[in-house]
Amino acid sequence: MSRTFSIGLIGARGFTGRELLKLIAGHPAFELAFASSRELAGTPVSDMAPEISGVDFEALSPDEAAARKPDACVLALPDGAGAAFVAAFEAASPETVLVDLSADYRFDDNWAYGLPELYRQREGLAGAKRIANPGCYATAAQLALHPVNAIIEDYPSVFGVSGYSGAGTTPSRKNDTEALADNLMPYALSGHKHEREVTRQLRRPIAFTPHVHPAFSGILVTVHARLRQPVSLEKVSALYEEAYAGEPLVKVQDAAPELKDGTGIQGAIIGGLTVVADQRRLVVLCAEDNLLKGAAVQAVQNLNLALGLDELSGITAGN
Repeated sequence: MSRTFSIGLIGARGFTGRELLKLIAGHPAFELAFASSRELAGTPVSDMAPEISGVDFEALSPDEAAARKPDACVLALPDGAGAAFVAAFEAASPETVLVDLSADYRFDDNWAYGLPELYRQREGLAGAKRIANPGCYATAAQLALHPVNAIIEDYPSVFGVSGYSGAGTTPSRKNDTEALADNLMPYALSGHKHEREVTRQLRRPIAFTPHVHPAFSGILVTVHARLRQPVSLEKVSALYEEAYAGEPLVKVQDAAPELKDGTGIQGAIIGGLTVVADQRRLVVLCAEDNLLKGAAVQAVQNLNLALGLDELSGITAGN
């Protein structure tokens, strides 16, 4: 008899929370244990996620959430807001698998870094109890750079554009549709947390400039990288094909993906691979949905691996 795993969700109000609720509802082995949101407490979860019935949003304290002892819990909270919940679970329910979507534990070696397609992460994620979900931009940038990381020089440049859902639900210029109309808004021109995250994981510095676009969701990154020595397009293309052979959530194509191509898909698209005339500079693009492969779908991949399930259970393979 197959087992059902209870899944808690802290911070269910946000855009990623909505996607997580949908994925949990459609997962053959997951059952929603609780969904915590101060703003929505007392209202039916079905108001946000019609796929789930009979559960109301709750305003759970860290101790109350940990006392429920779910098999796993996703922390979909802003940076800096999850530490009390982590401490409560450590004290009352250390066996609960925690997947944190903030940047709080991406630089902590005690937490597994959950990008299954890269760095032999699947081995470290199997049975893991504490998992740091990668950032959305960081996922796209790493997928674009990883196959050629060994043959490029330092400081590849990453130009990133995201829909405004990446700025969350707290009002700001970055999610103000009037300010964004007919506009492209740069921010965090240096030192962005995803710049530091990719630098840490690739073990090389990168230059990253994020921008917000009027679209609701979707991410597109354009990478320029200097090659250590001349390499043909055919050899570079082979590196990408080899890296992602057998990876159903990463599609490699010839054409350059557009931002809208990443919207609504559960994986990522890499394309537009170009080697300039002197064979010393590479251009490659990656598109994904910031709420899906950039957040919720990746969290479900990580939960599946941690709980001993098929990695793609509850996920639609392909793009």
